[in-house]
Amino acid sequence: MLATFVEGTPEFDAALRRLESRGESDFARAEPIVREILDAVRREGDEAVQRYNERFGRRAPHLVVREYPGAAALARLPADVREAMALAATRVRAFHAHEKDVGFRYDEAGITLGVRVLPVSRAGVYAPGGKARYPSSVIMSAVPAQVAGVPEIILATPLAGDESDDIIYAAAYLSGVSAIVDAGGAQAIGALAYGTASVPQVDKIVGPGNLYVTAAKMAVSHHTGVDMPAGPTEIVVASEDGDSTGIAADLVAQAEHDPEALAVFITSKPELALEVVLEVKRQSQGNQVAQQSLAAQGVAFVTKTVEEAHSLTNRLAPEHLTVDTGADLRWVKNAGSIFIGHHTPQSMGDYISGPNHVLPTGRNGRVRGGLSVLDFVKVITVQQYTLDALREVGPHTIALAEAEGLVGHAESVRVRMR
Repeated sequence: MLATFVEGTPEFDAALRRLESRGESDFARAEPIVREILDAVRREGDEAVQRYNERFGRRAPHLVVREYPGAAALARLPADVREAMALAATRVRAFHAHEKDVGFRYDEAGITLGVRVLPVSRAGVYAPGGKARYPSSVIMSAVPAQVAGVPEIILATPLAGDESDDIIYAAAYLSGVSAIVDAGGAQAIGALAYGTASVPQVDKIVGPGNLYVTAAKMAVSHHTGVDMPAGPTEIVVASEDGDSTGIAADLVAQAEHDPEALAVFITSKPELALEVVLEVKRQSQGNQVAQQSLAAQGVAFVTKTVEEAHSLTNRLAPEHLTVDTGADLRWVKNAGSIFIGHHTPQSMGDYISGPNHVLPTGRNGRVRGGLSVLDFVKVITVQQYTLDALREVGPHTIALAEAEGLVGHAESVRVRMR
């Protein structure tokens, strides 16, 4: 199921180039459809959202649900599921509490400087839905907003209209969600970004989704804030002496998320690569989605040296990265989230560990990490001068302004120094 490429061959180089440009080519394929949907939502509002809901699933009886039965739904869940969800929400909340920033303020000779850190007024969080239910994505997307102090959190996810919605209502309740928009796909992103008669416009949209959801987020990013491209799942395992059974299990687990998922194994050991390829084939039997994504995007790279394996891993900048030991952290430069060792399956990070599972895809691990409290706040700088301080420092501003030919800037300082 994993196509194997050996360094030094044309096929190796071609496969690497394809993976390095994966985000760009994927968005180009989805963009025309997404633009059509977003334009319709912007023009027609609720009616367009409902029309696309019906085309891709079901028409929502009520597009926005504010009085959802969260506490009752939580109580109806099986005890083991209820306990696991409560633990997940607690651990995610505890982890993100460490990210809170209260700002700073300091004085120096009559000049007061600082920043205020304030939450956005309304956040939209997206969670995939439809045939599958993803309460973990609700918790991961909404809890950091709650920790940040966002007053209103709007969840967009397609509901099923039956008892299976209980797990989503319960996750929303545990995460401080104010209202639920019963819609998915690009039409949900458009509704959150532009606002409709029913759906309130939000200041920022976060959360994972398929290729079309991610493309929609990028398309509306000039209109409202978005977190990152968090598209179809990506996994890279870079190992020199790992256990092939565990490595294959992680590759199959992430591959079953989406037919567009990317699964890559990197090693300088040909024998380990062969073991992993055979294990992936064995473990993916009967898992249709995993087989589909592995056949399309599953790759094993065999490099000539360990150093080249490390370089290749950083070039791919994967969403999820598994390495052998803590010593590997010295060479990892680009990744959304790192998992260390045989006893740290990536599935733990998907659900219960605490760090966020909304992570950058499409090589955006080069520039940022996962969703955090910082995605829901704005940092506003503050400055104040006394007259004596302005007279001391102001002439330097005047000199720079006049050097740039901006006489108005210089004069705005000069008139206050008198």
